[in-house]
Amino acid sequence: MRQQALETLRATLADSDLTWKEVSDGVFTVELPGEKKLSTPCRLDVGEHAFGVHAFVARQPDENHERVYRWLLERNLKMFGVSFAVDAIGDIYLDGRLPLSAVTPDEVDRLLGAVLTYADESFNTILELGFATSIRKEWEWRKSRGESTRNLEAFRGWLEKGDRDRAAQAARSDHGDRT
Repeated sequence: MRQQALETLRATLADSDLTWKEVSDGVFTVELPGEKKLSTPCRLDVGEHAFGVHAFVARQPDENHERVYRWLLERNLKMFGVSFAVDAIGDIYLDGRLPLSAVTPDEVDRLLGAVLTYADESFNTILELGFATSIRKEWEWRKSRGESTRNLEAFRGWLEKGDRDRAAQAARSDHGDRT
């Protein structure tokens, strides 16, 4: 069963447009290109009894750990084939296991599609919840120097709202100081 799964996986990856390599017997690395998360690195393992997928999504959040992890757990209830997990240091992964009998071209495609979709759709929310302070600092630094904020475009709405809120608060403070 393992040999058949290996042959199927090799053929499926060879027929894809993905960047991949077999790093050791039964262990493959695959790069899934995304839109919000530009690349999701995956490891595929064909073991003696199961096929596993492990994909890095984001490093440990800088802040709001409980809120981030709760959001991930709530997402798990709606997902197919993989679920969010955290490692010992809090980095976020998508992880899944299937029986070797499930290793068919269609199921491999479906599983990799699920990983790509969940990583890409979740990425900005994970950043907003877990890295808002860092994103805000980067935004302010770039704006103060006239640098491009293009890579922060996904966060423009709440960043600019914060700018407006701070400006309004400063105006109220200035007005209060004059009276």
